[in-house]
Amino acid sequence: MSALKKTALTVTAASLLPVLLAVPASAGTTDGKTARKQPNPPASMSTVGGPQLGRAGTQVSLGPGAPVLPGEVTGRSWIVADAESGDVLASHNAHWRLPPASTLKMLFADTVLPKLPKTEAHKVTQAELADVGEGSSLVGVKEEHAYTVHDLWLGVFLRSGNDAVHVLSAMNGGVPQTVEDMQEHAEELQALDTHVVSPDGYDAEGQVSSAYDLTLIARSGMQKKDFREYCSTARAQFPGGVTAGKRDYFEIQNTNRLLTGESGVSPYQGMAGVKNGNTTHAGATFTGVAERNGKVLLVTVMNPDSEESQAVYKEAGRLLDWGFAAAGKVRPVGELVPPRSAAPEDSPQVEPANNGAPAKASAAADEGSGGVGTALAVVGGLLVVLAAGVFLVNRQWPLRRR
Repeated sequence: MSALKKTALTVTAASLLPVLLAVPASAGTTDGKTARKQPNPPASMSTVGGPQLGRAGTQVSLGPGAPVLPGEVTGRSWIVADAESGDVLASHNAHWRLPPASTLKMLFADTVLPKLPKTEAHKVTQAELADVGEGSSLVGVKEEHAYTVHDLWLGVFLRSGNDAVHVLSAMNGGVPQTVEDMQEHAEELQALDTHVVSPDGYDAEGQVSSAYDLTLIARSGMQKKDFREYCSTARAQFPGGVTAGKRDYFEIQNTNRLLTGESGVSPYQGMAGVKNGNTTHAGATFTGVAERNGKVLLVTVMNPDSEESQAVYKEAGRLLDWGFAAAGKVRPVGELVPPRSAAPEDSPQVEPANNGAPAKASAAADEGSGGVGTALAVVGGLLVVLAAGVFLVNRQWPLRRR
């Protein structure tokens, strides 16, 4: 080989070396399986909750004796937080705006649930079910049949029924009004990554949230007694048709696998809700709350990139296991901020980075209702100490052991 050719080959190899070394980790292998290359998070993300939460990648500050994070976690975005103190123990692309799927129903419930008496009955019309998206998850609401608000909320929380969402939205003044109410409530909670287009989480252009926002929303929802009871209910009877003048009922089961088990997932010890979701565009999403040894943790996982069956639940379980083991041994990387109405007047209002659709103006917060939930009550009433502007979350125990 001539000296000229050797020189050319050497230069070519040297020029390719940086490219080969720059191959992202997601293009490698995990347990012998080739992972799909994921899109990169935005260069600029919101810093609500602290500047570290606005950084791309995994954020954790391990102290002495703290366990390392689990390796088999592939979610595009995830977060582990203390439900009571609001400390974020670890996160990964916490403010990446992604489609939320049915986890957005947590915001729907937190917004609308306090407005409708649970004993109120409503006869469903054809128009109220006309705009339910094709392929939606349904609980089986039928037109010209009457349902109580309580029945419909069971359909929302247990079966993620978009048909129940649309009927409750109609009772709230219609879908456009409900979307507006949800957006205003998201602003009040400082869930500023969230842009609402449909109340049920059905795939829609521009509809986004983040692991951080979904965790904020879940924390707010758990202030409400009825919210806690619905999201922790494993099974219930739902009204069906009418036979010989008598209403039939059928059993519905919660689709939260960490609550009920099934499909290769074991029930998670101490699990008490909150909501799962899955659509073509969003992939699988999940927000959960669990308690062990007096510690209450919130976890959110969005769109895991894994061939593992029921990956979103298994990854959430691994993160919860880590969180309980790491509690008190890690330095927080951020915080779950209080609602705007509960924040001190002199606290800075951090706006989100421009990596998604803007939210609308804020509105007054919904007040949380006190009282002990009858099933797996986790977080008690919302207390706003006006003089100090302090946001506190108080548990009301005990939990019912499964």
